[in-house]
Amino acid sequence: MKKRFFGTDGIRGTVGTYPITPDFMLKLGWAAGKVFAGGTGPRKVIIGKDTRISGYMFESALEAGLAAAGVNTQLLGPMPTPAVAYLTRTFRAQAGIVISASHNPYADNGIKFFSGQGLKLPDEVELRIEEQIDQPMTTVPSSGLGKAARIQDAAGRYIEFCKSTIPAGTEFAGLKVVVDCANGATYHIAPHVFAEVGAKVTALAVSPDGLNINDAVGATQPELLRQAVVEAGADLGVAFDGDGDRVIMVDHRGEIVDGDELLYIIARSRLDQGQLRGPVIGTLMSNLGLEHALAAIDVPLQRAAVGDRYVLELMESHDSMLGGEGSGHIICRDRTTTGDGIVAALQVLAEMKAQGKSLHELKSGMTKYPQCLVNVRVDVRTNLESHQSIRRAREDVEARLKGRGRVLLRSSGTEPLVRVMVEGQDRELVDQLAHRLADDVRAALSL
Repeated sequence: MKKRFFGTDGIRGTVGTYPITPDFMLKLGWAAGKVFAGGTGPRKVIIGKDTRISGYMFESALEAGLAAAGVNTQLLGPMPTPAVAYLTRTFRAQAGIVISASHNPYADNGIKFFSGQGLKLPDEVELRIEEQIDQPMTTVPSSGLGKAARIQDAAGRYIEFCKSTIPAGTEFAGLKVVVDCANGATYHIAPHVFAEVGAKVTALAVSPDGLNINDAVGATQPELLRQAVVEAGADLGVAFDGDGDRVIMVDHRGEIVDGDELLYIIARSRLDQGQLRGPVIGTLMSNLGLEHALAAIDVPLQRAAVGDRYVLELMESHDSMLGGEGSGHIICRDRTTTGDGIVAALQVLAEMKAQGKSLHELKSGMTKYPQCLVNVRVDVRTNLESHQSIRRAREDVEARLKGRGRVLLRSSGTEPLVRVMVEGQDRELVDQLAHRLADDVRAALSL
């Protein structure tokens, strides 16, 4: 069966537009509660959210739906997505729910689910929830209604967990770090983590007002961070997205260090320590330079479909411990169960300390190929392969690259976009070909 609501990263859209509405969230909470109540053990679900204003509304709706199904809820308030995954495990809950639209602007929101093991829900469980949504909503007898409570020490628990992912006693005294929290869910977490391991922290975008999440700040817009690192003479900068599962870093020269480069640094660190198991898992979008840099140290790269759930699936099938995306979703499977921006950043800082090298020096082992990504906005998702003119345009671009680059066309799983990516050795040619191919896609789709 094909899923109607769940995409590659939960359910996401514009607030007020179906299904991102209060009535749907009420029904979704009830449907999920019916599915989770059918298992063994305590009927308990943990709910966390990022800082966007609509989170209050959806938190209440989900809580009411779960209660009607006889499921207790424990509320975390604003909390990074990976923290919800971790706390779902440690509190032995049947599931965790995150109210977030990740790196999207405040007018969007969405829902992500975690299993009791802190993993993304399997497709079959998401389908069961969708099947329940179609059923008439009922309420359990009053004696069986769910209750709600707030977990007061959730932030402290997660901070301690993050610190535990690097060797005990590791100190970053004297290291000047600028931390950009995107006015999102890490605002009251990340600065404390880095300060408590000894770094001198300058915090940016830590004043969320419900409307300023991801607004010209964070992992998707690191210009403010670059400027702050250079002006402060800091050793590095760290930027998270709105829900904290992505990280992008900036070296002392103000140069961006993206997810592919961070993946290379962590892979090399694990290899040097004799702790790397299995191939590194990237995606179809991972830079060709990452593949070549890993091959140079005899580490294979396997490519998954774009999306952290697909990266994790391939990691599990290959028993791999490290995977991620250029966007900054880094999964250190030997440390946690999902993409975690704070944990990934700590691994990089620990390697800087162990090697006595700057972030700029650590990334120098990898040379990125020029890559141009053009987003083409569409009205509805379409099968690109069914358009003969698009296939011909793609083949023409591939011929121009003469085997020294890559072309990728794909529909986004979270936004109404077709992503056009061209990668090769010649930046000018890459940019030219990417924009030409994007124009061909627009023409073929009559946009």
